[in-house]
Amino acid sequence: MKTEQSRVTRRRFLASMAATAGGIVLPIRLGHAAGAIGVPADDRSTSHFRYRLQPPSRYIDSQRGDRAFAYSDGKVCLSHDNGRTWPYSLDFPDASRITFSHIFRNGNILFATDSKLYLSEDSLASCRPITVKAQDGSDYIPHTPRNPDHPGWYFHSLSGVVSWDVHGAEMLVWGNYCNVLGGASPVNIYYSADSGRTVKIACAFGQNPFFRDNGSPGGGPAGTLLGDPRNLVICRHVHAVAYNPAEDAFYACTGDLDRGAGHECHWLRGTYDASSDQWHWHVIVSTNSNSRYKSGGITFVDGQLYWISDANGKASDAFGPLGYDRGIFRCAPADLADPAKHILLFNPGVEAGCMIIQDGVILAAHCAPASPLATGLIVSTDMGKTWAQCDLMEYGKRSPVRFHEKNGDGWFRVDLRSGWIEKAEVLFIQPK
Repeated sequence: MKTEQSRVTRRRFLASMAATAGGIVLPIRLGHAAGAIGVPADDRSTSHFRYRLQPPSRYIDSQRGDRAFAYSDGKVCLSHDNGRTWPYSLDFPDASRITFSHIFRNGNILFATDSKLYLSEDSLASCRPITVKAQDGSDYIPHTPRNPDHPGWYFHSLSGVVSWDVHGAEMLVWGNYCNVLGGASPVNIYYSADSGRTVKIACAFGQNPFFRDNGSPGGGPAGTLLGDPRNLVICRHVHAVAYNPAEDAFYACTGDLDRGAGHECHWLRGTYDASSDQWHWHVIVSTNSNSRYKSGGITFVDGQLYWISDANGKASDAFGPLGYDRGIFRCAPADLADPAKHILLFNPGVEAGCMIIQDGVILAAHCAPASPLATGLIVSTDMGKTWAQCDLMEYGKRSPVRFHEKNGDGWFRVDLRSGWIEKAEVLFIQPK
């Protein structure tokens, strides 16, 4: 009885928020129905999608087609049948410290633990360390951490989609979401144009005086400065990077606040010249955290730019005058700097930082600490014409992040993070 009352309260809250967001009417259907006809007993269902947790004993960290990469105690594992069987494994003592992984189209697997990067080219028969190359071609060596237990999240990403077909070849480009857990870290955008054999820095951000290495999980205003002292653009971390094939250009968004050393929230546009192996980046927008530009989930569909905002703060606070300027937006890339030309597709009424779009389905998530829901998901199965929000409350207070494209069986893979960023479970979602 108490659970049902909670649902009604949340439903009323979200409906009222939707009513103030451009007149959008929000059909909300919460709850699940386990054991439906044709659905395995561990699958649950909303009106818009089926969902289930990963099987026990492994953390499935990434997927690509029918392949899946996972880790368990002291091992990394590979499946070629969407996680039904795991015939390939490799002893890897630091498996529990994995913060990033990507399966390339050719089968190579790149994965990271804190500040170290590894590549397997033989289905986990072996792996080798990869040394990142700096922009001048030298070896990029991670800093010596004040606390060895907190070396920094050099490679951790909030995005699951981190590679694209660029002129017929796969190109991996991602930025690190850092300075929250794992120790202070410099902020970079990385890339690989050869299936992980070489990884280089595409953009190195400047030294943020508020995230020095002081030995703590998130850094602080005292300790070792990290980053490129030549770059005056500073940030706390990278929210997302995405590629627009119509422009042959990459877009990136960073966060977060204004702490007294300048804006940390920027949108950048970057172009890559493969012939010279050179990048050119410029800042399109720099603003405060109360803006729709504090965002993630960047995606391009038919030349249009889509993104979701986790703007926070109030109009009267120190972070800026815009207030709750948030939602899911679309515009032409050339109009990004002009808010008057943005189309608000939906406003969930709370901070929401991650989103994926595939096959006409838009799937996004609430940031749990700011949400009235426990595990809040936003879904549209018709490319934004209608919307619903669902609370998978049985999982507790969770923030869905790292949305991977559907596997060979049609399931999205999603991290569930405790609170906002601590690893908890892996969720699979199959749109109806």
